[in-house]
Amino acid sequence: MSDYEITPADYLPPVPEVTDFRIGCIGAGFIMADCHLVAYAAAGIHATGIASRTHHTAQQVAARHDIPSVYADYHQLLDNQDINVLDIAVPPDCLLEVIQAACQRDHLRGILAQKPLGVNLSEAKQIVALCQQAGITLSVNQNMRYDQSVRAATSLLRRDWLGDPVLATLDMRAIPHWMPWQQRQGWVTCRIMSIHHLDTMRCWFGTPQRVFASFRTDPRTQFAHQDGIGLYILEYDSGLRCQICDDVWAGPAREGAQADLGIHYRLEGTEGMAKGTIGWPKYPEREPSTLEYTLTKTGRWHQPRWNHVWFPDAFLGPMAELLTALANDQQTETSGQDNLQTMALVDACYLSAKQQQAISIDSVLNA
Repeated sequence: MSDYEITPADYLPPVPEVTDFRIGCIGAGFIMADCHLVAYAAAGIHATGIASRTHHTAQQVAARHDIPSVYADYHQLLDNQDINVLDIAVPPDCLLEVIQAACQRDHLRGILAQKPLGVNLSEAKQIVALCQQAGITLSVNQNMRYDQSVRAATSLLRRDWLGDPVLATLDMRAIPHWMPWQQRQGWVTCRIMSIHHLDTMRCWFGTPQRVFASFRTDPRTQFAHQDGIGLYILEYDSGLRCQICDDVWAGPAREGAQADLGIHYRLEGTEGMAKGTIGWPKYPEREPSTLEYTLTKTGRWHQPRWNHVWFPDAFLGPMAELLTALANDQQTETSGQDNLQTMALVDACYLSAKQQQAISIDSVLNA
């Protein structure tokens, strides 16, 4: 193996040595039942209690995943002083209320909150402040950062194997399954799907100085919404430019035409180039994401491969990082404080599309 090869340590999250934290789950929908709990169990991490809006659903998920305690509501779960870590997967307009209640308990040490962290940056700031005041370590489930290809590409960039970043592009042609609660929000893509891609660019390159966003409605989505198909240009003072196309229409594939779905990205630097695919659009098929890279130092293509997938395997990452941070009295990379930058970037995209001009991220973050 040469000095420029990706290893499993570069794309798999470290499993925490301490796994005796007592995790309480709030929410029993698809993400919790089919992603979080499946990934945790594979690593020997098991929840001790669960509560959901619908008690019967919580009972079904508990039976499926051998969770010993089911609570009538999340308040009862929070009252159990044996639970010291929360895994919260509720709609964003419900998150602040749950966090407020959690922060009134003094036995909780950590919270993993589903993204987005509230409905906007203002709510996210409230959530972060509440957890800080309560002494609770808050981490945000920006799970695309833990997709194996994304993590491997992160390793390339942090080792400077690609040199100075010049251009990064991400092109998504996929048809997500929108949640019923999105109808009451009036938005579709940017806070739910694009937030993954915007946060991944932040993971790779840091927060941009400016963003320009343009939306058009999705012809397939029947309820009124601000954002459907989303186009984004991220500008960095270094000269780096990032471009994201989130095409959630992807042609009339549900209306009789053939489908051409996928997610492709490309990272160009002064000393190398990487390109990859994200396997998620094939879910529930297990389609691993891929990565290929070529460097001036090696003059050839490197093609690491793995059998792991984003859904559900990568969902271990955020919880494993939180438990490790709690065991070592550290903060997580996806901390609530860091996520304010992602939430500001998302808010800036909505503002940019409305005003039809580039928006400074700092102007939104500090407003």
